[in-house]
This record gives sequence, structure tokens and C-alpha cells, in this order.
Amino acid sequence: MEIKKTEKANLENKKTLFREIGLIAALGLVLLCFEWSTTDKTVDTLVSGPATITDEEQVPITQETPPPPPEQIKEPVMTEELEIVENDVKVETDFISADDSNTKIDIKPYVEAKPVEEAEDETEEIPFAIVEDKPMFQGKDANEFTKWVYSNIEYPEIAKENGIQGRVTVAFTIDKDGSVKDIKVLRGVDSSLDKEAVRVIGKSPKWSPGKQRGKAVKVKYTFPIIFQLR
Repeated sequence: MEIKKTEKANLENKKTLFREIGLIAALGLVLLCFEWSTTDKTVDTLVSGPATITDEEQVPITQETPPPPPEQIKEPVMTEELEIVENDVKVETDFISADDSNTKIDIKPYVEAKPVEEAEDETEEIPFAIVEDKPMFQGKDANEFTKWVYSNIEYPEIAKENGIQGRVTVAFTIDKDGSVKDIKVLRGVDSSLDKEAVRVIGKSPKWSPGKQRGKAVKVKYTFPIIFQLR
């Protein structure tokens, strides 16, 4: 079924009219924009000109009062007038006259004082490294003592069975008579090895004692013993 339109309902005939109306509206809007007027805005500022201070506070100037001048010392004035005063005071003298025959003074002969010797602490032990004359073992140095120790060591059987070995550090004192005393284990490995080290050191023959300033002294000696299985 076809839809029939009348010539009046056709919009193509009114295209020119609509275009003219649009142009007129656009021109009117442009003229309105040109005629539109704006008012100038003024910005108020706090200070319009250079700031001036009308009332200035004046700080009073204080001046310190100068100290008073030092007092002048008056020089004594010498006068030629002398005033003689009678002295009636009696002075009692209790000193002994040199002519008194009853006074006896014992004069003893001068004895020259003996120089005081510096007291040395007999209990003080001097380290082996700093003593002046080092102790000697069987007429030789400390290397001879090392040879003697290792030739007399008996490796404990219990340590052999358990494979125990290591270094035992022993400290002892070489007394004034050359005997070995105060044997201590400073660093041990095993009780069996520690006891063997103490036993060997205790069997040491006497040393030639160390000397400090020509006098026999106690010397502290530290000795390591190495137990090693082969």
C-alpha cells in the first residue's frame, strides 16, 4: 500500500525558508555579542601608597652611671715632734743564759747514715722473656729442656685408644734455688694428657736460677707440650 503525501507536507519546498531563518538568528547573536558591555572591576589593595608610620615609639637611651673615683690614699705626714712616754712595764725573761754552769748539753759524735736498699718483693715472679739472666737447664738454654720433656713423655694408653691428641700449655715457676714449683695447666685438651704434662714437668731436674741485678729471683715460665699420634 503506498503512502501518498501532499505538496504542502513536503519539507523540501521549505528548505530555503529554514536557511534564511538560521542566518537571521546567527546574525542577531553576533550583534548581541558586540553590543554586550562589561563594567570595570576595581581591586582594593591594603596599601595604596608608601606606608608611613605616624606614631613612632622612641626607646629611651639609658646611660650607665660612671663608677665613683677611687679613694685617694693620703700619704703620712712626717712630723718632727716626738712624744716620749715613760715605760714602766716589766718584762720577765725565762730564757737560759749561755753562762749558766748548770746547763749540760750532750754532744754525740756524727754517724754517717747507711744508704737504704730498695726492698724487693720476694714473692714477685718475673716473666722468662724479660729477666736479665735467664734460667739455664743443665747448663744450656730452654731448647735443652724441650728435648728432655719429649724424651720423658709417656703417651697415655686411654688417649691412644680414643685417638686424642693436641697441645697442652703448662705454666710453672723456677724458684730461686732452681726447683720447679707451682705447675698449672693453662690450656688443656684431655684429663689424661693434662696429667701426663704435669707429671713430666714435675720430674724436671733443678735449673740454674734466673738473676735480676745479680740476685736470684723467681722466674715464671710457660711451656707448650704437643701430643701427636703417629
